Order: sequence, then C-alpha cells, then structure tokens
Amino acid sequence: MLDKSSKNRIIKKFKTHETDTGSPQVQIAILTEEIKRLTDHLKQHFHDFSSRRGLMKKVGERRRLLRYLERTDETSFDELVKKLKIKISKKAKAKEELLFKEEKPEEAEEVAEEKVEEE
Repeated sequence: MLDKSSKNRIIKKFKTHETDTGSPQVQIAILTEEIKRLTDHLKQHFHDFSSRRGLMKKVGERRRLLRYLERTDETSFDELVKKLKIKISKKAKAKEELLFKEEKPEEAEEVAEEKVEEE
C-alpha cells in the first residue's frame, strides 16, 4: 500500500483536471506503483502467497481499467502507456482489433489498409 505523500504525488502528476482523484488515468498510475512495490516485495519474500494474491488482483484491476480507457479515449490510453512504460501484449491488441472488426467491418478494413501502407 502506498503512503499518502507518494499517492498525492502520483495524483498530481496524472490528474486530468484540478480536482481529479479518481479518473482511470490516476487509478491506473496508482495501481502501477503498487504493482511495482509488490513485485519488489515478492522477489525477496517469494513464499508470501497472500501478497501474491493481492498482486494478481491489482494486475487484473489495472487490466480492466486499461481496457476501459482504450475503448473510451484511445489517445489518452496511448499517452498513459508511454508515460508508465506499460507493456501491452500483442495478443490483447489482436483481440481488440478482432472485436473492432466484428462491430464495424468497413472501418476495420480501412484501418488494415492504412497499416499495410505504413509498412
């Protein structure tokens, strides 16, 4: 768990407006810092299964928030991933593209054509 000063520092860095404390960007940033700290803890105490369970819950929560942010505000998602240096798996990206293709096939074809032209 983060102490108050480090949490406030993260909120100040990632807030989207003046009184923001709970936007997805802030929540993801806080979860990322907690995940880093738990990971360091588990490197030393690898038999601490309660903390490992907590880490898995935090990773799942962050994944859900990242998916939500990607769906609602893709530019903000891309900026946040770059700032936090989060690795997004290719498998997850492919799954999102497949879902997009099923919902809007004509737009998905245009996106695929643009990707081919870029390469």
